[in-house]
Amino acid sequence: MNIGKFALAGILLCVLGFQSCAQKNNKSSEKKTTPAAHEFKIQKTDAEWKNQLSNLEYEVLREKGTERAFTGKYNDFKKEGIFTCVACGTKVFSSETKFESGTGWPSFYKPLNSENVLEVSDNSYGMKRTEVVCATCGGHLGHVFPDGPEPTGLRYCLNSVSLNFIPAD
Repeated sequence: MNIGKFALAGILLCVLGFQSCAQKNNKSSEKKTTPAAHEFKIQKTDAEWKNQLSNLEYEVLREKGTERAFTGKYNDFKKEGIFTCVACGTKVFSSETKFESGTGWPSFYKPLNSENVLEVSDNSYGMKRTEVVCATCGGHLGHVFPDGPEPTGLRYCLNSVSLNFIPAD
């Protein structure tokens, strides 16, 4: 009899856990859009971007690449200030929301200003993810996942090569 109660309790906990994950997942999907539905203020040709950006910056920002884990300059970075899009200078994240995720990429629990980043459905490589792009130039910054700390429960996992840093005064 007790085994049946434990089994029922286990099933209920699993259901509640899945429901909680689904609710967290919805947090990041509230703002999802498509790049085609957004008018980027800065638009350049591929040749112009290649001329402006380094090879790695171009690969990540324009071709949606990813730098290797634990290699980016902002992974273990602890200074106070603002992170900007390296391609256009748009202010995207603050050191106040940066946290150590252990993933090998700089992680934040919310953008500096939600108007400055777009969340885009990304089904590449057989995965269902949410891409984070700069709302000004369309540069690929990284991805957002529903496994971050409170108060948002989100983890914006970004590429250091997509970012510049402006120290606090």
